[in-house]
Order: sequence, then structure tokens, then C-alpha cells
Amino acid sequence: MSSSPYYLQGSRFTIRMNGVIGWLARRGFSLKGTAELSVRGRKSGQQQRIPVNPHPFEGAEYLVSARGHSQWVRNMRVAGGGELRVGRTVREFTAVELPDGEKLPVLRAYLEKWGWEVNQYFKGVTAKSTDEELIAAAPDHPVFRITVKP
Repeated sequence: MSSSPYYLQGSRFTIRMNGVIGWLARRGFSLKGTAELSVRGRKSGQQQRIPVNPHPFEGAEYLVSARGHSQWVRNMRVAGGGELRVGRTVREFTAVELPDGEKLPVLRAYLEKWGWEVNQYFKGVTAKSTDEELIAAAPDHPVFRITVKP
């Protein structure tokens, strides 16, 4: 058993598609709510960009890492926030990572909305999985509650 945190790297196709989706978001075209995330790199200090699916849930907004403990997640932990962009609309935000015990309702709602796109990264867990299955998957999928700055 590996002690490394779960992370599923994207295929060449997925990386290309992320580039296209990010390019579209920068130009104001959001696909089903996607936005481009910019977060300062923890080592380089440079802005790193990736398309994400911001997820509104019960009056708050969240970012869920379907692929696990990715670079943007590691950068977010250090930076404590970033920017979401769709065209000229840029929303600067702060971020707080949820503990595993608080992720269940957010993950279930996220999978209900985005499962068609991300189920493959959840190792068989879907929106219809039991609470126990979702709780078991929670450590592999970081979740951040974001608060847009006024």
C-alpha cells in the first residue's frame, strides 16, 4: 500500500482538453459553470492556471479536486486563495480546506452535478454510493470552501 496521497495524473488528451477549456474560460465561455483557477505556485511564485468546476452548495461555494492531491491543491494550501476567471470577470477569493469529516454532503452534491465528468477519478464511488463509501473516499479528494473577496 502506498503512503503517497492519491493523485491521478491526466492523460495527454485530458491535458489538451483542460487547455482548451481554460482558453475558453479566459475568453468568457463557461462550459456548464467551469472557470479558470489561478493560484500562486508554492515554489515558483508564478500564477498557475487550470480549469475547475466551482460548486455552489447550501449558500457557499466549493472547489473539489476530483483527481486528488494535485499541484493546484498543494499550491492552494500554501496560498490560501486565488482567482476564478470567466472572461473579464475575475473573482478573487480566500480558501479554507474542509476536514474529511465535513466533506460528505459536498462530495455527494458535487458528484450529482459533475459525476458525468469526474466519476472516473473517484474509483467507483458515485453520488449514489453509501455514506460510508463517500466517507472512505473523502481523504483522496480535497475540498476547499471559497469566500469571494468584496
